[in-house]
Amino acid sequence: MRNDILAMQQTIEQEFENQTKNADKVFSEFISLLDNGTIRTVEKVKTEWTVNHWVKKGILLGFRLGKLQSVSSSMTFPFFDKHTFPLKVITLKDKVRIVPGGTSIRKGAYVSSSVIIMPPAYINVGAYIEKNVLVDSHALVGSCAYIGERVHLSAAAQIGGVLEPIGALPVIIENDVLIGGNCGIYEGTIVKSRAVIGSGVTLNGSTPVYDLVNETVIRKNSNGSLVIPENAVVIAGSRAINTPFAMKNGLQMYTPLIVKYRDEKTDAKTALEESLR
Repeated sequence: MRNDILAMQQTIEQEFENQTKNADKVFSEFISLLDNGTIRTVEKVKTEWTVNHWVKKGILLGFRLGKLQSVSSSMTFPFFDKHTFPLKVITLKDKVRIVPGGTSIRKGAYVSSSVIIMPPAYINVGAYIEKNVLVDSHALVGSCAYIGERVHLSAAAQIGGVLEPIGALPVIIENDVLIGGNCGIYEGTIVKSRAVIGSGVTLNGSTPVYDLVNETVIRKNSNGSLVIPENAVVIAGSRAINTPFAMKNGLQMYTPLIVKYRDEKTDAKTALEESLR
């Protein structure tokens, strides 16, 4: 299998640079491997997350090859999309619980068994969702995002997609993370395992995170990623703007704050109800 993946990688790289008459066949094989989880956009090598750039190139190749077509189920609700990215086919044997109400999953997104998806939610191509994840109503899992095991994406949580630039690290949510309602996680942010992101928090590479426990400021690293530490509990806060105009008008700036690190009390509050599964 490893040799097959290396061969696919080489072929995708070639087709991305110089598209041939075999490109449609190559992409069809590629999207099937992405859809069943054989290949993925990011993977952990030892302790570091690594981007498989060629997988991103394969997805972009599909958009280049795609022709707009009707994907409507009726004339009342018309939909149009590239023919290379139809809806993902899920059956009962996949053991994914999709509650009725308007959820869409694009082909090329991998969704593990025991995942629960509440309506309406959207999961885009290249996303990879591990086991026992809850994707709540109005949540988005963007292109190429990685969601670890036992993650809770609360209602209206937005996990941003990162296709371009090709070298940019997608958003990564590690195991046992709670993402609160109406959160936005963007620009290749990495949320380490067991962190809790409180309702309404927005994280991206441009926003410093103030760690009140360790009295440090977390900024994006040399790879362009903002890394939220393990067990961190992050809430939405603010800080004063110390310019004369801002001070005169009492202005403040939004700032995510780490107010504590996860303990047994926090675990009790964030535990998923096994009875719902």
